[in-house]
Amino acid sequence: MAVGGYNGLSYLSSAELYDPTNGTWRDTGSPATPRIRHTATLLPNAKVLVTGGTTNSSGVALLSAELYDATTRTWTTTGPLNNARYAHTATLLYNGTVLVAGGFNSGTLTNAEIYDPATGIWTPTGALNLARRQHTTTLLPDGKVLVADGQGKSNPSLSNSEVYDPVTGTWSSTNAMTAPRYNHAATLLPNGKVLVAGGGNIGAFYSSAELYDPATRKWTATSSMTNSRLSHTATLLPNGKVLVAGGATNTIVLSGVELYDVGLGFDASWQPQIGTVTSPLKLGDSLAITGSQFRGVSGGSGGNSQDSPTDYPVVQLRSLESGQTLFLSPTNWSANSFASTPINRFPPGYALVTVFVNGIPSTSSVVNVSVPIPTAPKLIDAKTLTNGSFQFAFTNSVGVIFGVLTTTNVAWPLTNWTALGGVTEISPGQFQFTDPQATDGGQRFYTIRSP
Repeated sequence: MAVGGYNGLSYLSSAELYDPTNGTWRDTGSPATPRIRHTATLLPNAKVLVTGGTTNSSGVALLSAELYDATTRTWTTTGPLNNARYAHTATLLYNGTVLVAGGFNSGTLTNAEIYDPATGIWTPTGALNLARRQHTTTLLPDGKVLVADGQGKSNPSLSNSEVYDPVTGTWSSTNAMTAPRYNHAATLLPNGKVLVAGGGNIGAFYSSAELYDPATRKWTATSSMTNSRLSHTATLLPNGKVLVAGGATNTIVLSGVELYDVGLGFDASWQPQIGTVTSPLKLGDSLAITGSQFRGVSGGSGGNSQDSPTDYPVVQLRSLESGQTLFLSPTNWSANSFASTPINRFPPGYALVTVFVNGIPSTSSVVNVSVPIPTAPKLIDAKTLTNGSFQFAFTNSVGVIFGVLTTTNVAWPLTNWTALGGVTEISPGQFQFTDPQATDGGQRFYTIRSP
């Protein structure tokens, strides 16, 4: 999906959808506000969240946010940001909320906030240690978020990174990067490391690249690109390589592409091969894979207490939109098949499935994780807790997002009800909500809705 932008004459309030099956684009519903330098994030309910940006040459930042519904091809406004911004980043977290960080609004920003799709409300979270814009954020396999480089309060680029912990809502600094850069590209590799390539600084354009290792929180240099470039794209391919395309250097807009190879150096005959995968895949179902070479050529256990086998398939599911990764537990596997336990808490949309054996990755296959469809909820529990809070639980389709509204007058229209927050899926298909405000003894009514 492409939304907004600038065509050289005006700022756009149009959107288009790309169909990979026939290689064509088509117009879809138009957002309410034209904007550039915004973000667009695919949510777990398959809607697209567009945030911030600017809409004129004077660089006035926007507070507004909009949602695109692919089923109706329409746009609706959602809760506004707490802080107007552009040149920021938006990252879908493992719990389905969206982290927006940094950016610019009459100055470079340190603040960050969280969007809850269940309520449409933004909540402030911990501020960055350093103000930055035109940076990158990457969701790491452990659920934390890496923010790298960008421009600081003055024009020179930063040469540091930070990691956001969604559990504590705080940022912590990592080791310094090898070079200061902005408008670079960052890509999570299948091995869990992050590749940062290109970018620039005042009067400089970089071809250099570096790798971040979450295990050591350190950066190391890797091989450079052939061309220096900034404002380019970097895309992880099914074979584990990274395709870098376009960008600019000095005053030249580039049309060339380059490939980055992690360079594992294995014999091709050892590589596992995927034949078929379950697609579309519904949350709550098992992923079944067939193929070959799902048993390795070495690394079987020899019986030593300190020896562990590595000649079995390790299967990774990785969202193409958010980068979220999930390693799947097997129910059974053989040299040519793998079946996982039921898959839950994973965003819908296209994802890459990769089989690793002896640390050697297969060429990935694409699977479509379908959007969970809500059904009529079944109430299974409702009670007042010892502290006076009210709690209820219900069952529904696995992975559906719900929000809770409350009122003291059930005759009021829903627009006058109060949004309390999102519902927690405590186990696959079982949901629970606690209202800590229901301690005054007054009568309260509740309704749940899926956005």
